[in-house]
Amino acid sequence: MQLWALLPVCLAFFGTAGIWTVFAVAVTNGSVNLTEGIPYISQCGTYNPQSCLFSQVCNICCFLALWVVAIRFQQVRDYGDHGKGNIASIVLGFTSSISISVTGNFQQSVLMIIHTVGAVLAFFLGLAYFWVQLYLTYRAQPSQDRWWVGPVRATFCIICTVTVIVMSILHITGFSSGAAACEWILVMSFFCLFGLFAAEFRHIDCHSLTVQKQMFTNDRSHASIEMNGYVINTIS
Repeated sequence: MQLWALLPVCLAFFGTAGIWTVFAVAVTNGSVNLTEGIPYISQCGTYNPQSCLFSQVCNICCFLALWVVAIRFQQVRDYGDHGKGNIASIVLGFTSSISISVTGNFQQSVLMIIHTVGAVLAFFLGLAYFWVQLYLTYRAQPSQDRWWVGPVRATFCIICTVTVIVMSILHITGFSSGAAACEWILVMSFFCLFGLFAAEFRHIDCHSLTVQKQMFTNDRSHASIEMNGYVINTIS
């Protein structure tokens, strides 16, 4: 059912459009000054009115990401992989996804500590999640698009890893503008990695439930329902 492929694509498109919209609003109303350097994403979303938009974007991205993580986990299980790698993926994926919502709802100008913790978990655990997904790309069977999904996923994982390291160094040493630029690259790369799940999700199959007929007797009604090849008789 190729419609499932639209879910990660929607996440990538909505997240990218939402973040850049927050940036555009912040620049337009003067909340950030580009002449002073490149602002952090959180800095763009910390002031009204774009802070409300930033929170909504983070919440919706969190919801869509949780959905993607859960579906990918079940898909790998359906392929027959019940190992620790897949379990680690859903733990990392859920934690990093919820951290996105924490980052968006606790702005740095209000609760800096919670905001920072949410951002760190989202970045580092999100990076770990995608490395696990790269491992599962070559482990899970079957993988019809492995020949191109694997190298592309590996490339983005490497880019994200290098960006996280450079961003951390620049932030600690006080080069905030360079660190902010790395943050933008990192977030856009994460959205690309989420969108890449469309290649696997287009192979998802769904089962349908069909009502065959209803038979009524004098004092009881019986309904026969066929579900996944089995007939279920219900009595009311």
